[in-house]
Amino acid sequence: MTSPVKSELARLAESIARDAGKLLREKFTQARTVSYKGDRHTDLVADADKASEALILERLSREVPTHGILAEESGDVRTGEFRWFVDPLDGTTNYAHGVPHFCVTIGVEDRSGMCAGAIFDPLREELFVAARGEGSFLNGQRLSTSKAPGMARALMCTGFPYDVTQNPAAPLGLFTRIVSRAQGIRRMGSAALDLAYVAAGRYDGFFEFGLKPWDTSAGAILITEAGGVMRAIDGDVWAPECLDVLACGAPLADELTALCRDFVGQIGWKPRRFR
Repeated sequence: MTSPVKSELARLAESIARDAGKLLREKFTQARTVSYKGDRHTDLVADADKASEALILERLSREVPTHGILAEESGDVRTGEFRWFVDPLDGTTNYAHGVPHFCVTIGVEDRSGMCAGAIFDPLREELFVAARGEGSFLNGQRLSTSKAPGMARALMCTGFPYDVTQNPAAPLGLFTRIVSRAQGIRRMGSAALDLAYVAAGRYDGFFEFGLKPWDTSAGAILITEAGGVMRAIDGDVWAPECLDVLACGAPLADELTALCRDFVGQIGWKPRRFR
């Protein structure tokens, strides 16, 4: 299928995400090897994570050798005019347990901000792509965020950070506040796909604490190019370094932002930044 975007960086992100997704799909039916990061039983690494990241980094090193890269598993950072954010397998816990909900996510930043991004769900064969000024697309069809006018009609999504058992106040407190106001709420286990679904209008809004740049960068440009809003959890301007975020369609933005801002203010939560 011909890509709907003209941006060469978006096309490259698409191509690499497809190749990495194919690898994940093939390994999904095979025996899995899983390890853990440090002593956290909730933070998994599958053998497929490392294989997918190796494929992505090899492609980037070969095709854009002067660009910077920030990748989840290797933490490989280089300087350059462009920086790529790479999560080779978002939804590792799902993947490790055989739950068919995960993706590859790749975002690209230049000196003006996010300029391209791709999220690929290899089991559903859904490729979400966006380029600055060109719009957002799913398998060639233009996307638009939700027109839900308020929380009472909003299907929300969220996730919980790996340290939720040690620091539950913010994620569980905001969850409790929103679930009592929203039409419904889902917790699917892949922040990148959650954001892609917001861009597609499947979810009306999203919030989560403790995310990383590789989780949110591609989703952010998908949402904004689809007409939606991406912000820090307190309503401040979003940047890839924001760890605590919200996203939604434009009509919901004021209400969701006020709700989140009021909550974090009441508990004295200071929005965090990566490194």
